[in-house]
Amino acid sequence: MTFEEYVGSRGPALIRLARLLTGDDHRAEDLTQEVLARAYVHWRKISRADRPDVYVRRMLVNANNSWWRRRSSRELAVDTVVDRPQRGDLSGEVADRDQMWRLILGLPDRQRAVLVLRYYEDLDDATIAQILDCSPVTVRTHAMRAFANLRERCGIPAKNGSRP
Repeated sequence: MTFEEYVGSRGPALIRLARLLTGDDHRAEDLTQEVLARAYVHWRKISRADRPDVYVRRMLVNANNSWWRRRSSRELAVDTVVDRPQRGDLSGEVADRDQMWRLILGLPDRQRAVLVLRYYEDLDDATIAQILDCSPVTVRTHAMRAFANLRERCGIPAKNGSRP
């Protein structure tokens, strides 16, 4: 597969992944362009990999994490300030789309990446582990911590011994 064919077939999915990771359309397009520029230079090596898409997704996740580390401030401009979401459950009022994305964007990078890769990219734990360069057990741990964080931010008490 040529680089042009790859970008033609997988480009929109990469931009979607970047949007979910960054929460910003413009930053997502810049991030995807940056990653594809680096991938182009190394395309001969990437295309020989068993799963080039996993390799490029990993580049995208790593580039997003590097961008966050480089920022001097993680403050985001918002229209309104929300002290704490009202108590509720994730399937009810608190789960409206905008509120949920604010909660997801507030998660640590790895936890957010695991949720996005699992539930929006529909990848299994082994593939996510490959992309994030960790073990499948670590992927599951990040997912459990992400759900615990979301519950806490929504004011839902954790049940003793329960799993998300």
